[in-house]
Amino acid sequence: MENYRVESDTLGDVQIPATALWGAQTERSRNNFPTGAKMPLELIKALLQIKKAAAIANKELDAIAPEKADLIVTAIDQLLSLDDEDLRKDFPLVIYQTGSGTQTNMNVNEVVAHMAAKINPDLEILPNDDVNHGQSSNDIFPTAMNITAAVAVDNLEAAAAHLLVELKEKQAKYWRVVKIGRTHLQDATPMTFGQEVSGWASMIEHDLNFLKQLNPTLSELAMGGTAVGTGLNAAPHFADIIAEKMSDLYGVKFTADSNKFYGLAAHSGLNVVHGAIKTLASDLMKIANDVRFLASGPRAGYGELNIPANEPGSSIMPGKVNPTQAEAVTMAAVRVMGNDVVVGMASSQGNFEMNVYKPVLISAFLESAELLAGTMTGFADKMIHGLSVNADRMAELVDRSLMTVTALSPHIGYHESATIAQKAEKDGTTLKVAAIKSGLVTEEQFDEWMVPIDMTNIDEK
Repeated sequence: MENYRVESDTLGDVQIPATALWGAQTERSRNNFPTGAKMPLELIKALLQIKKAAAIANKELDAIAPEKADLIVTAIDQLLSLDDEDLRKDFPLVIYQTGSGTQTNMNVNEVVAHMAAKINPDLEILPNDDVNHGQSSNDIFPTAMNITAAVAVDNLEAAAAHLLVELKEKQAKYWRVVKIGRTHLQDATPMTFGQEVSGWASMIEHDLNFLKQLNPTLSELAMGGTAVGTGLNAAPHFADIIAEKMSDLYGVKFTADSNKFYGLAAHSGLNVVHGAIKTLASDLMKIANDVRFLASGPRAGYGELNIPANEPGSSIMPGKVNPTQAEAVTMAAVRVMGNDVVVGMASSQGNFEMNVYKPVLISAFLESAELLAGTMTGFADKMIHGLSVNADRMAELVDRSLMTVTALSPHIGYHESATIAQKAEKDGTTLKVAAIKSGLVTEEQFDEWMVPIDMTNIDEK
C-alpha cells in the first residue's frame, strides 16, 4: 500500500501509483482499457501545446487568474522538454478507450496539474477547472487530431518530393536507353527507360498535388465548440487566439472560423486527405512492383535493372540480393489501404453531435503517414538512388521482340505485319528473316523502318 496514493473523483476514491503524475480518471481508464497500442505521442504533445495556448488565451481574456495561467504554461513547458521515453511514462492510456478521447484529455489535464503542484505546491491548479478551462474533450481532441494530421502530411509531402527528385535524376540519366515496353504482361513496342521512369515520376507529382490541394481541409479547428458545438463556457475569441498560436507554432495556417457542429460530429477532412494518402500508397505499390520485377533475376528473370545490395538476401543461398526496399514500401502500402477502410468507417460514425471513433481514426491516419514517409524515403535512398540499367539485356530483349513489327504496319499493312510476326514466332527466327522471306520487305527497307529509338518518338518530346 505504501506504493500507492489515494485520490478522488466524482465516482469515489482511486488508488494511484505513488510516483505517477496522472490522477484518478487516468487510473480508471488505465485499468478499464488495458488493450492495444498507446495513444500516439504526437497527439499528446499537440494536446499539451493546445492547453498551453488555452492558458495564455484565458489569461489574456481574464478568464483565469494570471498566476494560474503562468504556472500551467511553466508545467507544460517542463513536460514538453522531456524526451519521448520520459514523457510516455505519464501518458499510459491506449487508443481503444472512450471514442471521444475524453480519458486522454483528462490524462493531460491531470498530468499538467500534478506537474504544476510539483513546481509550486502553494498554488492549486485543478485539472478540470483550470487546465481544461474553456475546453471540452469534444472540441480539444479533434483539434489535436487535425493539427497532428496536418503536420504528418507535411512530412509525407517532403518524403514524396524527395523520391520525386531521385526519379527525375534516373529519368534524365536513362532518357535515351531503349528497352521493350510491356502491356498485359506481354511484349509491346519499344520505349526508353527514361520514358518509363517519367511515368513513375508523374504519378508522384500528381499525388503530391493531391495532398497539397487537400491538406488545407485539415486547417479548420473544432476548438471553441466545447461540448456540442455551441461554445458553452468558452470565452469570446478564445478559440481564435489558440488557432493563431497553433499556426505560429506549427507553421500551418489554422483557423477557428469553422462550423463547430461539423468539427465535433464529422471528420471529413481527415477522411478525404487519407484518401489521397491511399492513392499515393497505390502508386508506390505500382512503382515498387515495376522496379522489383524489372530487376528480377539476375539471370533467370527480366534482368533489366540492377538494384543495390543492401544486405544479404538469404540465410541459405550465398550471394543472393533481394529487393527489400520495394518489399518494405509495398507492405506499408498494404497497411495504408487497410487503414483507409478504418478511417472511412470511423468517419462515418458521427452520431448526432459527436463522432465517437476519434482515437482509432487518428491513430490509423498517423500510422499511414508515418509508414509511407519512412518507407518511401528508404525506397528513394536505398533503391532508386543506386538503381542502374543493364543496357545489354534491354537491347537483347528489344532485338528478340516480335512487337517491333508494329513499325512495318504503316508500310505493308496490319494483316501482313501480323503474318510476319506469327511466322517468325513459329519458325523461331528473327523478324528480319521472316520479313525478307515474305517478299513484302527488302533488307534495305527493313533496316530503314525498324530503328527502335525512332519508335519511341523520343526526339519529338
